Amino acid sequence: MTTTELFVALLNSMKERNSKELKWPNEGMFEVVVGAVLVQNTNWRNVEKALENLKDAGKMSLSAICELDTTSLANLIKPSGFYNTKAKRLRTLCLAMRESFDDFENFKENASREWLLGVKGVGAETCDAILAYACGRAVMVVDAYVLRILDFLGYGFDSYDEAQEWLSGLEYSKIYEILDDEIYDEVEILKLYHILVLEFCKQNFKGKILSERGRAILGEAG
Repeated sequence: MTTTELFVALLNSMKERNSKELKWPNEGMFEVVVGAVLVQNTNWRNVEKALENLKDAGKMSLSAICELDTTSLANLIKPSGFYNTKAKRLRTLCLAMRESFDDFENFKENASREWLLGVKGVGAETCDAILAYACGRAVMVVDAYVLRILDFLGYGFDSYDEAQEWLSGLEYSKIYEILDDEIYDEVEILKLYHILVLEFCKQNFKGKILSERGRAILGEAG
């Protein structure tokens, strides 16, 4: 099975979904950076509560978070869990962004994977989520959902980068037989791929147990 076959099988399984639903919340906005840090070791529902707290307090901006002390930030993001650690990581990242790029728009245009991975507390998954969904870069995010599918399919990659390389090796000529190339460039396709994986796993996995429907869908990719 190829990564292209997997992508097509997942896409076909979501035909009934509106394409607007298969989007990351608030793509291209600073909120994505915050969410990428807060989602570590928790579910998105808890993250949403923390994000709302920041918005309600008028602190959903790079400058606002930089001006907060760690304790105040931790109190606002408490619903996301591990809030003291996350407050330190988020503030460290925001201060580094301000020092290196001045503002979020400049960060979006000029931040690199190397730079992000050099910030304490930013791992590969968090880095790539920021690059893909905040900065609009052609990056495939490899998270727990992605690894769950790869594990079921029997792929045992030795590293994050190996898994990412395999997933990113799409045959775009075949994909453009299905998708409009005027709407979906490489950036949009890789984001869509990740979202398809998320939605598939939410619908078909209970823990590590895959539903019969899920098995049938992945069987089509084999």
